Amino acid sequence: MSFFTDPEVLLGTKLLEIVYILIGLVSFNTGIKNALDEKNPSRLGTAIFWCSLGIVLAFGRWIPPIINGILIIVMTIPAILNKVKSGEQDEPTEKEMAQAYNEIGMKIFIPALAMGVSAIIFAIFTDLGALVGVSFGVLIAMVILRIYSERNSLKVFLDDSERFLSLVGPLSMLPMLLASLGAIFTEAGVGEVIAQIVGNIIPEGNVNIGIVVYALGMMLFTMIMGNAFAAITVMTVGIGGPFVLKYGANPALVGMLALTCGYCGTLLTPMAANFNIVPVAILDMEDEMGVIKNQVIPSLFLIVFQIAYMIMFK
Repeated sequence: MSFFTDPEVLLGTKLLEIVYILIGLVSFNTGIKNALDEKNPSRLGTAIFWCSLGIVLAFGRWIPPIINGILIIVMTIPAILNKVKSGEQDEPTEKEMAQAYNEIGMKIFIPALAMGVSAIIFAIFTDLGALVGVSFGVLIAMVILRIYSERNSLKVFLDDSERFLSLVGPLSMLPMLLASLGAIFTEAGVGEVIAQIVGNIIPEGNVNIGIVVYALGMMLFTMIMGNAFAAITVMTVGIGGPFVLKYGANPALVGMLALTCGYCGTLLTPMAANFNIVPVAILDMEDEMGVIKNQVIPSLFLIVFQIAYMIMFK
């Protein structure tokens, strides 16, 4: 309890830790439920994966780093061996879904909108941060859904959380792992290496060519990393800073658009699992690359527009 009573720890950090504890408990619930599910073909592996993840998320702050590392390694073993499966799912029938739609209609989008609005309000008007805002928005969404129907009990929310996590499986960890990889790349000096390589290609002082290479680098590196937030640190250190910002380009404009250039890469890579692979699993699509194929043309149009915009208004 010393962490929560420490006056030097910001309130936002304390609240965020509570959120991680709750997320960890949800993951642990997923592991226990699958362990008890006799229809799950890989009960043990599934339980090990989700329970290990739950322990790290909920209590990682207080567990020695070596233990956290061991738990993460243990967690990856069933995922590597393809032993994380989904068990029996109590999914609503088409009739039940049609009935629910007739009762709620387009109001179903209000809970989702509440989460986004809450995140914006917390980010702009408080010091607690957008992540705390999203979490508060989830609570608001739960209340709204409860108002819609008394059938939406806490058990329903837990069961649907387990169903969604089981459906996505280990892919749910990919965004976090890729973001960590970006930090590792930055610490390892990958940005400096890229700067040395690019320095032999870009004419010194040519900001326009620097912008083109920076934007395309963000797109390509995001395709590799699967995460624009992981890519922008490395690309800004390696290209954006020394070849664009150094010569007077507007850092707010260039930085904002560089991130959206990375999002163009997000549209084109299976590494962005939460965008391009998870929908395939949820919708039972036959073509695993179906989402990406439909995003190729928009992505190319966007990258060209954003490069032109940066050059014009830099």
